[in-house]
Amino acid sequence: MVQPTSLKQRIRNGEIVNGVGVSMESGREDLERILQQGRVDFFNVDCQHGPQSEDRIVSFCASAEALGVPVILRIKHTRHTYLIGNYLDLGPAGILVPEVKEEATVREAVHFFYYPQFGGRSWGGSARHGIEDRSDRLEYAAWWNATGVLWLQLESVEAVINCRKLALDGVDVLTFGPNDLMFDIERYRRPPFRTVEDCVRHVAREMEGTPVAVSLALLDPSEREKYIDMGLTVLQTPMVI
Repeated sequence: MVQPTSLKQRIRNGEIVNGVGVSMESGREDLERILQQGRVDFFNVDCQHGPQSEDRIVSFCASAEALGVPVILRIKHTRHTYLIGNYLDLGPAGILVPEVKEEATVREAVHFFYYPQFGGRSWGGSARHGIEDRSDRLEYAAWWNATGVLWLQLESVEAVINCRKLALDGVDVLTFGPNDLMFDIERYRRPPFRTVEDCVRHVAREMEGTPVAVSLALLDPSEREKYIDMGLTVLQTPMVI
């Protein structure tokens, strides 16, 4: 059973959850200051477009976990799905895979994200999210499989059109990379979608009745209710530090 208080369960229950994008360089005091400004359900960290080190990931995730806030880590590249287990051993509570287009990418991500018998993630890592409270192998594996949050980022017209095929069992959230998505839309003389909002609306309709949530980083906080009305339940504030 999924832990009733876990981020994954809240997402799957359709609750509105709120995340904040933060820099990997943020220290505990920085994170505490963010938490004083309002409700934060998760921190979102981007390793795709910024520097990363394994030591820094461990330190950052430990600080966030001590404050009771899970970390969603965007990995460096789409083709690095085979490294998802290694990233998770450093402490994130979830992984975001960027620029997803192909079902094969999702299958590999699911395989390395979850432990057997659902997936094929390797056992190990003293910095793993929640490991201190669950030293037994089978107990932790079951807990992780019911708790870890797997995100896919859609950044092409093709991915938006095929979102139902990409939303395989084990995927929790579909989100968007607005700038790369617009680059792709601009390739068409007659694009099937003209704006990111059109894409978001389409994916939200396609995910109706499924356990997969739809997410967006809001550049304009005043648009929050508009996107909630579309069916989005996972909302993010862009990087604040």
